[in-house]
Formats: sequence, structure tokens, C-alpha cells
Amino acid sequence: KVFQIFFLLQIPIMPFAQSLYTQGQGVKDIEGNKYPSIIIHGQEWMQKNLAVSKYRNGDPILTGLNDAQWDSTTTGAYAIYDDVESNNTTYGKLYNWYAVAGIYDAASAANPALRKKLAPTGWHIPSEAEWTQLINCLGGETIAGGKMKSTGTSLWLSPNTAATNESGFTGLPGGHRTTSDTHFSGIGKEGFWWSTSEYNTSLFSFAYIRILRR
Repeated sequence: KVFQIFFLLQIPIMPFAQSLYTQGQGVKDIEGNKYPSIIIHGQEWMQKNLAVSKYRNGDPILTGLNDAQWDSTTTGAYAIYDDVESNNTTYGKLYNWYAVAGIYDAASAANPALRKKLAPTGWHIPSEAEWTQLINCLGGETIAGGKMKSTGTSLWLSPNTAATNESGFTGLPGGHRTTSDTHFSGIGKEGFWWSTSEYNTSLFSFAYIRILRR
């Protein structure tokens, strides 16, 4: 599925672990935020959404954009759902595609070698192929979601269908901020995660995503 939307982010690294579900060593971002991790069929995933406000090199990510600015920007930016700090604490930040891609000016847009890194050192944002590998290892599209969602209805609205969090992925319903109407929506109902795989390179910012729904 392809959307021109802005999502919460979880990032994998590929270790040599072989067991199906094993607690990872976790990671800390440049600001000192700590993220536990889980190794799922050899892929290590953060169990919390990214909440960093700086790129890996320490440069700040643009924020505080109003609706019109969010809709028109072509540089990396993040938002907090409804500008409520408790949503940042619970769900992490909402990043646009340009932040995911590390684009901050015209030169970096034209030359990938100049782009900044969003993920902590040693980690990367998953490709569509890596998402597909995870989902296939969890039994495919029809059942993987339940194994990836956090359980209960304290954060997910009812019915949170088939949620077991068997994998330990602990996906949360952080919602999104769209480019079509620039409002926040979906909190409690769905969570969105970027991939690095562009859908159409001639229409920059169209990239494959993954969605969990209640």
C-alpha cells in the first residue's frame, strides 16, 4: 500500500541471532532516549517508536510547522500528534518522508550521499523487502498484524482484533498527519511505519508503508 502520509517509525538491524523471538540489547539515540529491542527471526526491531528530534550527526530536525507549511515542505520535519507532549511520550514522533530520507536542502535531494541519517548508529530504516520478510516470518499479511500489535484496549480502541503481541514488536496506534488535508487522525485506531523503498521515484515522497489497524 502506498500513501503520501507521515508515520511513526521503527528501525531494524540484521544480527546473527537464530531463535524466533529473543530480547535484543536495545539502542540509545543521540539525545539519550532508550529503546528496548526484540529479535524476530533474525531481524532486530525497536519495541518503541522513534522519538528523536535530531539527526544522527546532531543537527536538529525541523518542527513546529503549521498545516500549510507541513503540506508544502520539501525538507525533513517531524510533528507530535495534536502537539500534545504526552503523545510524544507514548507514541513517539511523526516524521515526514524527507526526514526518513535525510533530505534537508536541494543538494541533498539530488545526491543521496549528502543525506543525513535519522536512525541511531548501527541501525537503519527498513526497506519494503525487510518488512515483507518480517511479515512472512510471522505467517503472512492475514495474521502477522495480530502478532505485532500491543494487547488490550488502553491504547488501541476496541476491538484490537487478534492482538497477541506474540512477536514482541509492540506496535502502537500512533496515527498520522496527512499531506492531503494536513490534519492529525487515526490515533487509537491505526499505526503507520515508513519503509525506505520509494514507490515512484519521479513522484518523490511516495514510498511503501506498513499499517497496523485495530
